[in-house]
Amino acid sequence: MKHICIVEDESIVRDIFARLLKRKNIHITFFERGDTAIEALEQGACFDTIITDMMLPGKSGFDVLQTARSLNESIPVIVMTAYASIDSAVDAMKGGAFDYITKPFNNDEVMMIVDKALKQMSLLTENRQLKEALEEKYGFSQIIGNSQVMKDVFDLVRMAAPSNTTILIKGESGTGKELIARAIHYNSTRKLKPFIAVNAGAIPADLLESQLFGHTKGSFTGAVAERTGLFEAANQGSFFLDEIGNLSIGLQAKLLRVLQEKEIMPVGSNTIKKVDTRMICATNLDLEREVQKGTFREDLFYRLNVIEIALPPLRDKKEDIPMLVKFFVEKFSKNNNKVVSEISPEFLDALEQYDYPGNVRELENIVERAVVLSRDGILKREDLSDKITKKRKAKVFAIRSGVSFVEQTLEFERELLKYGLERSNGIQKKAAELLGLKATTLHEKLKRHQLK
Repeated sequence: MKHICIVEDESIVRDIFARLLKRKNIHITFFERGDTAIEALEQGACFDTIITDMMLPGKSGFDVLQTARSLNESIPVIVMTAYASIDSAVDAMKGGAFDYITKPFNNDEVMMIVDKALKQMSLLTENRQLKEALEEKYGFSQIIGNSQVMKDVFDLVRMAAPSNTTILIKGESGTGKELIARAIHYNSTRKLKPFIAVNAGAIPADLLESQLFGHTKGSFTGAVAERTGLFEAANQGSFFLDEIGNLSIGLQAKLLRVLQEKEIMPVGSNTIKKVDTRMICATNLDLEREVQKGTFREDLFYRLNVIEIALPPLRDKKEDIPMLVKFFVEKFSKNNNKVVSEISPEFLDALEQYDYPGNVRELENIVERAVVLSRDGILKREDLSDKITKKRKAKVFAIRSGVSFVEQTLEFERELLKYGLERSNGIQKKAAELLGLKATTLHEKLKRHQLK
């Protein structure tokens, strides 16, 4: 039920509002004095809308307006005034009033204004709840880990989030780079503005520029209409660009302009547009090595690398596995209407022995599978796939006399490539990430060694 506060010293006006709002099933709290209304607000009274006369004993309606706005700037305040003192209503509107009513008033017009105020408050409340849900989903509580390395990451994220500084997140695939980026955004001053995430490796290079910067109608084949770019869509918010190492040199130059000048130019346009966007970038490559190889601009690297957040692979923080498993078990038990009452030590031990080429994302998938397939509410070793539980023998590469350096190097490279493919289940993109190679470089090496 909606709750409206009415501050009015004339009993006849209070009676009219009582009759009008009762029809709408609206709860009403009346105050006859401005000072008592202000006291109630300061003590925490909450209302969906406030209607106040301007001329009141104790404190004025303008005082009520100012107090209400200082405590909750989103609450609609409707002021009432006699026609002869319309100037005071204008002052109230300048002070943040939602609308004003002149006495004597028309009942239908009053209810129209009240309905608009209540709808606005409902929308603002819904938006706030949505933002709070997003903050809960992407806040620090969703980043799980008790290892020292993760505590260091948390501290760095907390310090960096409130600023507008560019962030570079480094880590293998599946380590949670986008989760960190969202946590930064939703704990920053930009949290009520858009968060736009783009994976540069998932969009064909010839389309990426128009996606990022937008384009004009007819600027290229298929550009049948003008399109707003994602940088512009993220204005006043945060822009997360994943796999930034995949950008072409040409796009790197345009990104540098965004960072330096806060400007974009849509494809096919000569018009420069200003954008206010916080950049958060991520990569699984060693960008310093890419700079040395000439595939990544040095000036862009230094622009991006203001604050670097390095996310460790799961194999380097296995002490976090029990906490992560507990979190995922609770999540997937709820999602799948399953009751899991126990996680056996053998189940955890098997998970702690595995190396996780897919990192936390792979662990999440493993736990989801185990929860869904569990029979008696106890997660046991047999609920895991053979891939997790089977023992692996380490490959030993021995130096052989009489074989040239080049031949042995190529043989070792071949074994590394086979290892990468095996660990990534034959998925070349994952194998490239595991081996620290670009996808095109891995493809060339596989072709040279006749591996598939």
